[in-house]
Amino acid sequence: MIRTLADLPADPAGKRALVRVDYNVPLEADRVADATRVEATLPTLRWLLRHDARPVLLSHLGRPGGRPNPAFSLAPVAPVLAGLLGVEVDFAAPCDGAAALRASRGLAAGRVLLLENTRFLPGEAANDGALAGRLARLGDFFVNDAFGTLHRAHASTTGVPARLRPAAAGLLVERELAALDALRDPPRPFLVAFGGAKIGDKIDLMRGFLERADGILVGGAMANTFLRAQGVETGASLVEEAALELARSILAASPDKIRLPVDVTVTERPADPGGSVADVGVEAIGPGMAALDIGPASRARYAEEIRGCASLFWNGPMGRFEDPRFAAGTFAIAEAAAEITAAGAFSVVGGGDSAAAVRRAGLMDRVSHICTGGGAALEYLASGRLPGLDALADA
Repeated sequence: MIRTLADLPADPAGKRALVRVDYNVPLEADRVADATRVEATLPTLRWLLRHDARPVLLSHLGRPGGRPNPAFSLAPVAPVLAGLLGVEVDFAAPCDGAAALRASRGLAAGRVLLLENTRFLPGEAANDGALAGRLARLGDFFVNDAFGTLHRAHASTTGVPARLRPAAAGLLVERELAALDALRDPPRPFLVAFGGAKIGDKIDLMRGFLERADGILVGGAMANTFLRAQGVETGASLVEEAALELARSILAASPDKIRLPVDVTVTERPADPGGSVADVGVEAIGPGMAALDIGPASRARYAEEIRGCASLFWNGPMGRFEDPRFAAGTFAIAEAAAEITAAGAFSVVGGGDSAAAVRRAGLMDRVSHICTGGGAALEYLASGRLPGLDALADA
């Protein structure tokens, strides 16, 4: 059993809640460019403050390589969090040092303490026991509300709860698990839309969904690999050569469930933002052409299938949506997901680039659930387990 906030065995008033959050936010010129991940943790932090606990926050940001790097400091997050919560937020660095310990022990009621990037320390990714022990001294109990890191066996995600009890899942993690668990026996028809580049990253989940889903829509560079596996000329398109046999095995296992594009948007100058584009049938992809989005006929087919479903899971863009020339396919999926949700269907967007696309389309509030961690969502759906969750079991 995984303990939740409501299951904490004692009154948290006056106690330090060491909370693992996921504030891996984009920074631009030392300012937070997108506070979505910060906003996602507010329900848990408000619960703790309402119960007079004293939140001490651990997070990573980026990949600084186990050493301090000002470009990845969490300091810019503190004023953003303070503005959103409406309380004072203190900041201390490093997260395992004497200053952090003093700040945690002296944290006043109604305030929050944010600590510096856990990945500034080499022991974080290595799940170093000594580091986990130093971090555990910062709290009286542990809360993991960083769904996007639950698939990482790091010191701050699995090492700390082994040393600091009780340990519980936060409200964000509860919401994420409830949404993903609902996909194990979803309302039907149940469709899955997969995009992005690599089949290998999603192969276990795709095979699992072959049994449960009524159809799987494939787009993005992943579609190029499936097309090549069928013998289609893909020109200069990105293809995962090492996954061709995997693609063939998936197609052979359930040919009636896999939907592939019938047309694509191509260019011969993918690096040139002013380069011309064209929509061609997949059989007309020429040697110099790179397919970077599904085409208009495929967009219409996919959207029509989605409109007929009762539940949808979507992970990965249909094309290079950051470039407006190749965004139409991804936005068509986002709009169809919003449309069926308004009609009562259940829709889950599996984090990462697909979540970013939903935000860019202005549809975040019009789907049932957006996962804050794509990798964690995929691993949980595929196996039902995550290292960070296992560390909370019977805590």
